[in-house]
Parts: sequence; structure tokens; C-alpha cells
Amino acid sequence: MHLKLLSLFPEYFTSGLATSLLQRAITVEKVKITNTNIRDYATDKHRVTDDRPYGGGAGMVLKVEPIARALQAFGAKPGQKKRKIVLLSAQGSPYTQADAQRYAALDELILICGHYEGVDERVVDHYIDEEKRIGDYVLMGGEVAAMVIVESVVRLLPGVLGNPESNQGESHSQPGVLGYPQYTRPEEFEGHKVPEVLLSGNHKDIEEWRVHQPKCFNNRFLLKRQNIF
Repeated sequence: MHLKLLSLFPEYFTSGLATSLLQRAITVEKVKITNTNIRDYATDKHRVTDDRPYGGGAGMVLKVEPIARALQAFGAKPGQKKRKIVLLSAQGSPYTQADAQRYAALDELILICGHYEGVDERVVDHYIDEEKRIGDYVLMGGEVAAMVIVESVVRLLPGVLGNPESNQGESHSQPGVLGYPQYTRPEEFEGHKVPEVLLSGNHKDIEEWRVHQPKCFNNRFLLKRQNIF
């Protein structure tokens, strides 16, 4: 898979992409990540990428031309098979685990990081496939959101996690499903003990205990529908 990050501040990604499983995934070529500066596609000598909004108002708006030129240089346009162009902005639809699973099946994902007061709406109307937000709040820019998507997608790629079962049955793997409580050694710490059932070796009792935990309010219903219980 090829992830392309389009940003005014590509240096933001330097540390994140060189850390932990992301670095490993890149090193062993499970994913290719390209980090591109939007300013490289501005045509004036000052490489201007923003301007005042028509109609007035505070702040600046990212211009359509540099973004469109970058996408054209990538050979990317909306509606292509196995490739998605996604703009990160506070006006987008909520990003979910289902989106991560969809994106992980692509050959290429392009993430455009919004900034300032927003992006010229012609980008949304004519040059992207989807507009996404990671929460109901406003960030300084789309770089944080892009890293959230990068991590959530890359961990789903085959061979990235050490154990192929690690991403099975996780929180949000299905609507309403949350992960169960986890414990590890020591069995007792400062008087706080691991639940006895987890030490029993009885897998049926353990699974029954897990789906009855308060965090997993909807798990039992969903597992019953799958004939697991």
C-alpha cells in the first residue's frame, strides 16, 4: 500500500513515521509513505498557498490551485478504483474503524491536511473522494488527523502486527463492540488481584466473563447473533 501525505508542514510527520510499528512497517516494505509539501506546487516566487476568503471573515483559506496541481502530479482524481483522496477537515464526516478497514484494502490513500480557516470548497467539490474529521473539535491543522488515520490503517495491513490475531475482535471492529479488560503479571499488586476466572484455564468461562464486562455492553448480543454463545 502507498500512503501519500499532502501538507503545508511535512516535517510534522518525521518523528511519528520513524517510531515503533510504523517505522518497522516502512522498513520491511509493508507500506510506502510519501510526505509531500503543498508549497512545492505553488507557482509564484513566494510559494503562497493561502489567501483571504471571499465575502470577508477572519483567517485565511487554503487555495485550490496548489492542491489540484499536486493531485494532478500524482495522477490522482476522484472515483479511481483502489485509490482514495481524503481531505482532513473539521467539516468532514466522522472517521470510524469501518473507514480504516476500507482504506486498508486500497492500493493508494492520499491524505490532504487542511489548515487555517479551511480549504477552498472547490477542492471538496471537484478533487477529492471523501472529507473526514476525527472528532467534534477543531485542530490547528489536519496533520494530527492524518497521523491518526495512518496508524489505524497501517496496523490493519497484513504482516504489520506480530500476531495476525492481534486486530481480531478489537474495540470498534464491529459497531457497538468494545474490548474487554486485560490483565497480565503479577497476579496481585498492592492488594489488587487478577480475576480468578482468568487464571482458571477454562476458556468457555473466560469468554463468558469477558462479554459480561461493563465496557462490553453490546458484545453479548452481537456474539449471540454470530452463534458464538
